[in-house]
Amino acid sequence: MENAIEKYVSIIPSVRQKRLQRENFNVFFHYGLNTFTGKEWGDGKVDPVVFNPECQNTDQWIRTVKETGAYGVILTCKHHDGFCLWPTETTAYNISATPYKNGKGDVVREVSESCAKYGVKFGVYLSPWDRNHPKYSTPEYNDVYCQQLRELLTNYGEVFCVWMDGACGAYMDGKEKQEYDWERYFALIRELAPDACISNCGPDVRWVGNEGGFARESEWNVVPKFAYDIQTIEDNSQKADDGKFVEKGADVVFSDLGSRKFLSRYNNFIWYPAEVDVSVRPGWFYHKTQDGLVKSLDELLRIYYTSVGGNSLLLLNFPPDRRGLIHENDVALAQKLGKHISDSEKQLINIKEIKAPTAGNGCAAENVKEDGYDKETGDPLSFYTPEKESDCYRIELVLEQKKKINRVTIVENTAFSQRIEKFSVYADLGGKLKKVYEGSTVGYNRICVFDKAVSTDKIVIEIESCRKKPYIEYIGVYEDNGVKIKKPRFFKLRQFIHEKSYKWFIEKENKKYCSK
Repeated sequence: MENAIEKYVSIIPSVRQKRLQRENFNVFFHYGLNTFTGKEWGDGKVDPVVFNPECQNTDQWIRTVKETGAYGVILTCKHHDGFCLWPTETTAYNISATPYKNGKGDVVREVSESCAKYGVKFGVYLSPWDRNHPKYSTPEYNDVYCQQLRELLTNYGEVFCVWMDGACGAYMDGKEKQEYDWERYFALIRELAPDACISNCGPDVRWVGNEGGFARESEWNVVPKFAYDIQTIEDNSQKADDGKFVEKGADVVFSDLGSRKFLSRYNNFIWYPAEVDVSVRPGWFYHKTQDGLVKSLDELLRIYYTSVGGNSLLLLNFPPDRRGLIHENDVALAQKLGKHISDSEKQLINIKEIKAPTAGNGCAAENVKEDGYDKETGDPLSFYTPEKESDCYRIELVLEQKKKINRVTIVENTAFSQRIEKFSVYADLGGKLKKVYEGSTVGYNRICVFDKAVSTDKIVIEIESCRKKPYIEYIGVYEDNGVKIKKPRFFKLRQFIHEKSYKWFIEKENKKYCSK
């Protein structure tokens, strides 16, 4: 087991992964012909003339993003219908064939320029599935897709993320299955945008396993070496409880992807953080009938605190409407979310004294009060680690004065991998310690929200299980902001469905909304 632990903690993130995980909240824009047809999956046969937003203002989109506090945006430059939001040379099925700006428009350019104007990072979604292009289902289509990537990555400034959807529904159009040349795609992205993370069907970020905003209670970054494209993962995953799982592969929808017991079945591992992608509406594209179905702030906070606060990235979809604007209801929600996050960050309580096991050289316990990091490498400017390994590590945080508290944030220095496996948070209540939170993984961000706020002047964190000794970058104690995190109904049932009946569940959901 000791050799196995050494191997697990040797797996660390790339620089691009560390930078992305630092800014762990981004916004999706689903926009295109589906916005005007009311569909979720277009069939590639809709006349582009329907695309005619009369009030499009991408500055308004990005101002909305700024109000949420998000880091970057990802635009659906081409969805499954094959319609391109830029004047590509690869197909006539693009923005040039629409009335928008008399065929002279370029939505990709407008969004990228608005991002530059407001200091927001720009990313692209480019669906490999294309229901319009005549070369789809042939080897030549890979040339088309690479040319589209080349255009997006050379003509629109810096791109921080390329989001690749693994959908491959050629059978829906009576065509042969398209063999995507993933390695070629990855190599081209690395050549043209070396700092960009490749997400969803790429080597940098994986899909969490659902589109409902449900994050795992224990999310690990160190996981078995997956095949990156979803089709391969599905083909290699266990179809029955027949004991042959070890010979095949792991599926991204499993609830446990990184415990010691789970990893013991494998020999090869990668750093592969999860991303929770979810829409503020029932659908991914705008539908007028859903104007009254925008998520509540409480629902959004449950998603935020369990994803961003649970060692996952969050990609939150705000779909522009037929006017070419983010709808007023969505903007109001964005403002509420941003205000909550901003106000909550200001509630940090000063720590007067820290007691912890003797520190290693230059890694004092006092360092956990500092939250700075190097913008280039993503590494913290300082951190704490104990000098010796132990069965348990106890950290006491004495506050300047008694405060009403409802959450504690813990961040590991992931340059040394992800190590904490089990921990508890205690509050001193009149000289007696009361457990107020129990957790497993920490990773690059764990926001420990208590079931009930407590008044205290001392917090104790006990790390009860760890892969060798911990490396802790930051600990923050915060005043009560009133948030309460409740699991949605049927949470365990949803997990069971995803693990045991994944294909059936997705097909069922597609009939309702047509998932991406």
